[in-house]
Amino acid sequence: MAQEPQPFERKKIRKKRKPMTPEQKAAAVERLAKAREARAAKNPNKGPANVCKEVSQLPDEHYLSYEKVKGWIKVNQEKLKEARAEERRNVKGAHAEVKSLEGYIRNMNKYLRDGDWADEFYGEDMNNRIKWRCIVPAYDEDGNIKRQHGVYYDDLGYRFGYEDEYEEYGEPEE
Repeated sequence: MAQEPQPFERKKIRKKRKPMTPEQKAAAVERLAKAREARAAKNPNKGPANVCKEVSQLPDEHYLSYEKVKGWIKVNQEKLKEARAEERRNVKGAHAEVKSLEGYIRNMNKYLRDGDWADEFYGEDMNNRIKWRCIVPAYDEDGNIKRQHGVYYDDLGYRFGYEDEYEEYGEPEE
């Protein structure tokens, strides 16, 4: 069975627009600005829809702000591409680097979605350590508070295990 030939369809030819005069351009700019204002009033910008409300409301100067974390994600995705290329070339340690970067990127995306930082480190190169704070203490069977080294406890007023630092330098920064 032979296929029937398809009829030839001619593409539409777009006519070039006539150039606008400066008065027409100014009027068009005014109309567009007015339309944008009306649209913004009708649909106010609530921020990214898939980002936790608390994270999107943080100021840009905050160390875990939305803008900073998005930048860190981009940088680490570039590093991940390079690490995967090294892994394919069987460079020693590249597999561990790939897994580390994948986990860090996953945790940053989780933070943007849920507002919970799940990683021990933060920053573009994971060079800053998170300082943990105990909000609700756990108790052992004797009724004593379970404590962990390096965690800030409100009842103590300092990070557990750093008593000397507290006495020497005063109250630590949050």
